[in-house]
This record gives sequence, structure tokens and C-alpha cells, in this order.
Amino acid sequence: MKIIIPGGTGQVGGILRRSLAARGDDVVVLSRRPEQLEPGVRHAVWDGRTLGPWAAELDGADAVVNLAGRTVSCRYTDANLRQMMSSRVDSTRIVGEAIARAERPPATWLQMSTATIYADAGARPDDRPHDEAGGIIGGEEPDVPLYWEYSVRIARRWEETQAMAHTPATRKVSLRTAMVMTPDRGGVFDYLSWMARLGLGGAVAGGRQYVSWVHGDDFVRAAEFLLARADLDGPVIVAAPDPVEQRDLMRSLRTAWGRPFALPATRLMAEVGAFALRTDTELLLKSRRVVPGRLLDAGFTFAHPTWDDAARDLVQRARGERRRGAPAAA
Repeated sequence: MKIIIPGGTGQVGGILRRSLAARGDDVVVLSRRPEQLEPGVRHAVWDGRTLGPWAAELDGADAVVNLAGRTVSCRYTDANLRQMMSSRVDSTRIVGEAIARAERPPATWLQMSTATIYADAGARPDDRPHDEAGGIIGGEEPDVPLYWEYSVRIARRWEETQAMAHTPATRKVSLRTAMVMTPDRGGVFDYLSWMARLGLGGAVAGGRQYVSWVHGDDFVRAAEFLLARADLDGPVIVAAPDPVEQRDLMRSLRTAWGRPFALPATRLMAEVGAFALRTDTELLLKSRRVVPGRLLDAGFTFAHPTWDDAARDLVQRARGERRRGAPAAA
């Protein structure tokens, strides 16, 4: 297949492009700065906002997997939130325009989205996880920070932009993705592991908030599964079927690293720590509890369905990367 990956130089893009190239696909990455990538991966320059020569790559391609968007690992200032919104909406809009103009449009458009679109699980009285059929879209929960509502608004605009694109010959799938865990440097697993190894990986604000996650291998396998399944479109949750409470997530991670003890943290301590690390407490405090209903119903099987297994595998890989002195992920 010929597959175009806007935003394919990030961490998630890295694991996907390498896997697709390894299986023999013709992979074209769109990004703002040309980089030396792997064999089998070509590069085209785009700005994520306007049409250009890059659009010709979509004409005759089999699929587009749009991963473009500013990282959420930052302080949720007004400026950063606006950049999160514009980078996602603009890139999705322009991908839709390029598909609409193509004489031979791609058959499939997988569009990155986020499981954060669902309401905070702590505000759900029936204590059930969200899925595609019965999940509650967030934005109106009582007593949640205003910027949590804005992150839901970003997710909704992201998906609405894809849905509004006039691409009748192209199947559209929204990937409502949980935290993607990989052993690479600079990702969420690396950050959590750093906390665990230093003895800081205890329960945060009681630790009862849920964390939804997916092993990087299973994210790639799910993307490949959805590329092949022409009968699936619309929103699809990409998350392991084992969301865990934050305190249990960190306990398993500490066990995998051989660090049995850790200090708990209050909400205020989490705020201070997040400020020092230039990230935001939504990543620690919002209760994300989603399950991949449509993937499971379609027969998809997870290689790492439980967090205990995934944590052991990721720690083993991370140790191997550290021994080899591997650089940060592209």
C-alpha cells in the first residue's frame, strides 16, 4: 500500500511508519522540516495549513493516517491551548481538501483523535466505562477545571472537521486514542518511569482516577487492522480493555522497575510538580475510563490486554534501550 502520514515524525508516528515500512508499504511522511528517516520512508514538506506540492502524494494513495497536532505535554496556557486547537483543526481541514481535490482519492482516512473526548469518569454515576455506543461526551461535567472543558472542545472540533470534509469516496475513521505507551525517550511511559525510579510514583490525589492506555505495539496493530477493514468507519476507541486506577498503574510500574515504595502526592503537590515539568495536571488527574467496544466486536485481539503485562514488556524494552544508549525517539 501507499500510505501518507501527516505528522509522522512524532513518537506515535515513528512506531507506525517503521512498522508500515517494514511490512513493505510505500510510506510518505508529511512534516514541516525534512528529516532523515528509515529506509522505505519518503518525506514531503507541508505547513499543516495550506495546499502545496505535497497534496499530489495523496492522489493515487491507498490511505492517509493523519497524526498531526501540537503535543499535549505542555502547560495549558491560553496560547498553548489555541495552538493545540489550530494545529489539529487546520491539518485535518487541509487533508480533507487535498482528498477532495484528488482524481484518485485514497480509500481510507484514519484521523487521530483522543479518548479525552469522553467525560471525566469520576462524574459518571453508573460507574461504567465509556465505549463508542454508550459513552458520554465531555464538556458539561460539574466542578471540573475550565481548561478540561476546552480540551474536550478541541477533541470535538477535531472530529467535526473530519466529518464535515466532502470525501464521499474515502472511508473516514476517528481514532479515539488513549495514552500510547512506548519505551522511547520523551513519551508518557518514559515520564511515568522516571517518577517510579525516583520513588515519586505513588498515588496522586488518592489515585482513584482511571487511566486508559494502549501499548504502542497494539496501537500499530489496531491501525493496520482498521486500514484493512473496509466495513469500519466513524469513531473507534483505540485503548487496551484494561483501564486501571492511577494508584494501580503506578504500583505495577514500580514493581516492573523493582521499586517497591513511592511517595503519594496531594493535588497541590501534583500542581507544583506539573508546573516544574512544564506539563499539566489534566494528564494526571482527569479520570479516563474507556474500553474499545468496536475493536473487540470486530474481532481485534490485543497483544498486551492488561497493564501488568504491558508494564513488564515496556520496562524490559526500556532497559534494553538504556543499555544501548539509544537516542530520543524521532
